[in-house]
Amino acid sequence: MSAIRTEQAAPGFGLLCLASYLLSLSYGSTFLLSLLVSSRGGNEQDAGQIISVAMLSTIVAVLGSGHLADRLGSARAIALSALSLVAACLGFALVPGTGAGLMLCGLMLGLGWGAFYTLGPILVAERVEAQRRTHCFALLSGSMMSGIGSGPLAGKLAALLQLPVQTAFYTAAGAAVAGLLIFNHLARQPRHATQPVGISRRAGATVLASPARWPVLMVGLGGAIFGGLGSFQTSYAAGRGLDYSLFFIGFMSAAISCRLLIAGWVVKRDAYRASCLLSGFIVLAVLALGWWVQGNLGYLLAAALLGVGYGLNYSVINGLAANQAPPGHTPQALLLFSLAYFLGVFGFPWLAGQLIVSGGTEAMMLCLLLVALLNWAVSLGRLFGRRRARNVAQALLVRGDGKH
Repeated sequence: MSAIRTEQAAPGFGLLCLASYLLSLSYGSTFLLSLLVSSRGGNEQDAGQIISVAMLSTIVAVLGSGHLADRLGSARAIALSALSLVAACLGFALVPGTGAGLMLCGLMLGLGWGAFYTLGPILVAERVEAQRRTHCFALLSGSMMSGIGSGPLAGKLAALLQLPVQTAFYTAAGAAVAGLLIFNHLARQPRHATQPVGISRRAGATVLASPARWPVLMVGLGGAIFGGLGSFQTSYAAGRGLDYSLFFIGFMSAAISCRLLIAGWVVKRDAYRASCLLSGFIVLAVLALGWWVQGNLGYLLAAALLGVGYGLNYSVINGLAANQAPPGHTPQALLLFSLAYFLGVFGFPWLAGQLIVSGGTEAMMLCLLLVALLNWAVSLGRLFGRRRARNVAQALLVRGDGKH
């Protein structure tokens, strides 16, 4: 029912979620890059470099997408970015070797995915009133996560059908074309009066001086965990005799179902306590994947636990970033939120690839555990910091009443 009410309140929201699913297949297919590069004689370090190259163009895309949206409108800007996703996926499938050609494809991926991922929530914020935003963010991110998860599963299906891994990239390119057409249709709808989306140095400093800086930091740390595990899951599973598709099935099923079914309830709870609990789930999941998993069932359950923790916590802190932004700076807070996410999700695989080559996947898991603990520490600090601030405020109030 809530999804229906949301769609009535925001015409075209269902199409927006469908198009987001289709475009997200392109990023999901990058989780097969390690497999693709290995089939061409490369290793995890090569795959990590290709993925991390996308971080450079992503920064450009995030910072420039707001200005592009101010000029063209968010929907048309996303449709334009989809062209980069189509080119990147076709390039991964067609370009031979593991050298500069694939690096260029990584740059194209960063441009397209960075602009789309940044402007998607802003498009929702433009069309949905503030009290419904967090729930709509959860529905949108659930659609994106569904697409991301479908990418590696398309690769597994191709393998079962004895088709080359490039088939998944062709599929992602076709899906991106369909998503482009839908966003082009949405761009023809009447535009609403909106706040400027482009970010300046002053606006960025204003956001980072507000409480919104903490969810921005946390999404960067969470992105590092997600990017590291997703990008090298084929290597992790191969080293332990596991089926890598189980990770994506467990993680995506849990993350998607939580975002679509119970995120609307979770976001109405105390956000600080919810984030602290969910960050703890992420720590437990990383511990399980690193040191406790012995078979496919444990592998599936650990991935599902990570999906619950990461999937719901993302929705919670996304809402915090929007709602704790200074007045008039919600789009800029969401831009910085996306930028931090990309720094983690595209930047960490470079380090992870180096760690795997030098110390195996165990070295990567140890590093991820430290990142997860830091993320949990931030959420704990926010929770107890708020409690301390309330106690101080109550003490001052009692002292003031005593003087009277």
